[in-house]
Amino acid sequence: MKADFIEEYIINHRRAHLVGIAGVSMSPLAQVLKGQGLSITGSDMQESEAVTRLRDMGIPVVIGHQNEDVKKAEMVIRTAAVKDENPEIVMARQCNIPVFERAEVWGVLMRRYQNALCLAGTHGKTTTTSMCTHIAMAANIDPTVMIGGTIPLLGSGYRVGEGETIIMESCEYCNSFHSFFPTVAVILNIELDHLDFFTSLDEIKQSFLDFARKVPSHGAVIVNADDEIAMDAIYEKVDATITYGIAQGDMHTENLEWNEGNASFDLIYKGAFVTHIDLRVPGLHNVQNALASAVASMQLGIPSSAIKEGLESYFGAGRRFEYKGEVKGAKVYDDYAHHPSELRALFDSVSQMGYERVICVFQPHTYTRTKELFSDFVYELQKADVLWLTEIYAARERNIVGISSQDLANQIPNAKVVGDLDTLAQMLYDMAKPGDLILTVGAGNVFEVAETLVNLQESK
Repeated sequence: MKADFIEEYIINHRRAHLVGIAGVSMSPLAQVLKGQGLSITGSDMQESEAVTRLRDMGIPVVIGHQNEDVKKAEMVIRTAAVKDENPEIVMARQCNIPVFERAEVWGVLMRRYQNALCLAGTHGKTTTTSMCTHIAMAANIDPTVMIGGTIPLLGSGYRVGEGETIIMESCEYCNSFHSFFPTVAVILNIELDHLDFFTSLDEIKQSFLDFARKVPSHGAVIVNADDEIAMDAIYEKVDATITYGIAQGDMHTENLEWNEGNASFDLIYKGAFVTHIDLRVPGLHNVQNALASAVASMQLGIPSSAIKEGLESYFGAGRRFEYKGEVKGAKVYDDYAHHPSELRALFDSVSQMGYERVICVFQPHTYTRTKELFSDFVYELQKADVLWLTEIYAARERNIVGISSQDLANQIPNAKVVGDLDTLAQMLYDMAKPGDLILTVGAGNVFEVAETLVNLQESK
């Protein structure tokens, strides 16, 4: 079994080289492995705060991928984004050095924890993992945490703790979460996405089911009762299934009320009152995320007082409706939404906030997603009062499907494409006025528009 093979390398405190070591999940992995007694080196494409932090911890990091440290390593660890053609991977193969995926190593480490809480779904993983982290910290259980975004509580997206609990954001892309060993698995939702890897919704559903089946009989699989696809994929197909939903499921709300987009409600679990929650983040989708976080935390034995404290202390993660500043009386927020369902949740949330005009800058993310979900993007993006589109952020892809942002603009009244981000920031500054909400939205570098825009205000 490959996990046992990897375990041998970690137990024996060997030398590991991490390719892409400054990545959001690679940097904490390097720290955990160093704490386990391994000798760690790494490489990355550019200097960054993460690179500086790793060096300060005594982990050598070089920039570029022509590294002699590979020859000295006894194993090489890479992210899914690092392909076989990478020079360091080629070198490792030539030297007969085993190459492991990041998720595989995290999965092996996960088996050393009494509690492994893994949060999966097409949307909401970062927010729900962040909420669970707040709850675990309120309960003082000293968790190890891996989140796909930054939260102020940690000052980063990860934490290396000394307790018996690990909390992991768990992604379905390339079936990476199949390498994990959860004791509690949460399925937030399932939709068509990552179509550069998956070929159909049925294949995605099977991937989530295979993930859920990794939970042992003494564990729990938690499923969103409000998500028909997730219920169809998981419910009654695995043991120990627990459900949650706004008005249905084992965990649900009662007395749900709204105040400027934020919800307050009673948490009810299997007919019994748990606690009252006043959320500090907007939208119905965050009520669902809070329900998932609460019921997952209960499976870890965390008391209701910590659930309340944790959820009510959560004000959002980086790039999840993150407030960036004010420009000429307009409020500027940045959000990571890059799927039509995420856009729908975002626009539904802001529609309750009373802004006179919603100005949205959207950066489509990957060509395959834009093409396959084209009509859904057109439908959701029309909800903005003013829409600017940047060019498609390619990420890991080449444009072999023949799609562009102009194709979207041609189907959306008054939408315009602006290629240069600095130019776009200046245009937003010129049009901003009190009562406006300005959103920069997407999973690429569109956040730079919000930052440039706020800097323009500060320079005046």
